[in-house]
Order: sequence, then C-alpha cells, then structure tokens
Amino acid sequence: MKKLVLVIMAFAVTISAFAGGKKESGSSVDAITKAGTVRIGVFTDKSPFGYVDASGEYQGYDVFFARRIALDLLGSEAAVQFVPVEAASRVEYLLSNKVDIILANFTVTPERAEAVDFALPYMKVALGIVSPDSAPVTDISQLAGKTLIVDKGTTAEIYFTKNHPEITLLAFDQNTEALNALKDGRGDALAHDNTFLFAWAIQNPGFTVAINSIGSLDTIAPAVQKGNKSLLDWLNKEIKTGLGTTFFHDDYNATLLPVYGDKVDPESVVVENGVVN
Repeated sequence: MKKLVLVIMAFAVTISAFAGGKKESGSSVDAITKAGTVRIGVFTDKSPFGYVDASGEYQGYDVFFARRIALDLLGSEAAVQFVPVEAASRVEYLLSNKVDIILANFTVTPERAEAVDFALPYMKVALGIVSPDSAPVTDISQLAGKTLIVDKGTTAEIYFTKNHPEITLLAFDQNTEALNALKDGRGDALAHDNTFLFAWAIQNPGFTVAINSIGSLDTIAPAVQKGNKSLLDWLNKEIKTGLGTTFFHDDYNATLLPVYGDKVDPESVVVENGVVN
C-alpha cells in the first residue's frame, strides 16, 4: 500500500510539473515578461514591409511596429527576437509556439481566424496583379489558359484557386522565388498584395501593376495563438490607445514613403487605432 501511495504521489507531481511547464511555455503576457523577450514572426524578403537589409538588420513597416511592441511591452526595442517566416508557415509557427506574435503582412480571413486570433488591424490591402510592360495584363480574363505566379499560403493563391480554375497557378514558398520566376518569364503575371506590388514595380522598371485591386478590401493585423487572451487583449489596447493617433502614419513615413513617393495615398494603406475608414 505504501508503495502504491508513493507511485500515485510521483504520478501527481509529474502531471503537475507537466501542466505547469505547459502553462509557462505559452506566450501569455506574463510568460513573455518573465522571458524578457517577445518572439515576433516577420518576413525577410518582402520589402518594404519585412526584410533584411545589406547590413543584416531587419527593416520595414511590420518591423517598425514590432520594435515598438517590444519597447512598450518589455521596455526595450532590443527585447524583440525576430523569427523569419514564410507565408505558408505563419499559422504553423503560432500553433507550434515558435513565435508569440505574427507581424508578417498577415491578411485577416475567416478561415485563418478559425486557427489563430487576430488583433485590431493596422493596415488596408487588396490583391493586385503585376506583369511585364511588354505584355501587360489589364484584365483577369487575359489570364485564361495562362500561368499566374503566387506565393503558397497567401490570399492570392486562395482567391484564384477558388474563383479562377481556368488559370494555371505556379506557387512558390518564398517571395524571392516567385518574383524571380516572373522576371525569368516562367509566368505571365504575378498576384500578391497590391501594397507590396506597388513598391516592387517602382523598384523594378519593366513591370507594371496594371490591375490595382481585385476582390474586396481586406485588413492586415497581428495574430497570436488561438485562445491567448492576455496577449490579444494587450495588443488590442496597444493599437487602440497605447500607440497614440499617428503611430502608423509615422511608420509609413519612415518605411513606405521613401519607396512609394507620391504614387500611393497613405490613407489607402494606413489604419490608426484599429479603425478602418
């Protein structure tokens, strides 16, 4: 009997330790504060939103926001640990607790909202199509029977798979791979977020975003692990009141304006305080 009691006690201690460890490994505000670091998933090849510059430093619109989160949450911009992600891996990185927050130009969709929790939006976006100046695609009907390049796991892939089965999709894991395929002529056009394509076309003469907007206007927002209420509530409060009323315009001016110039209206991109106008 004494041996049985000891076994039961040991089992109880093991279960307790496991439960405690599981709770501690979560990305709640308390866990992040205790760790002293917030892990934020960002792109490394989606300039000017998330990319690594020639000096090896993370830069971009999302990165600017990520550093402010670290400052307000942990007292230092240096407290952010950037984690490189691809479009198709964003949900998986949250589900497997590899990151605390995703800030990788993550468009809010009903399907994604079933897997992760989205905070308030900080940006507006729609789909666009970029194509060579020598053979501009000005209407989706021109792509019937042709090849459209997309990134795996993006709203572009989802939209065209669902709505245009007559178009052949060529999908890549990385933005760089997809854009190189367009340059090499392996596809007739490329579909992506219009905000990204505007910048890319400006930086790459010979290509034009001849279709500026497809489908509905969407929003981009931070995402956290499903059910992580403490971090979700913190982010919502940060976006709604903690950042002030001009933070994302300041972010735009620092990261997007040097690329866009006067070719893009900031109000078509920026969302302040989580309110979409």
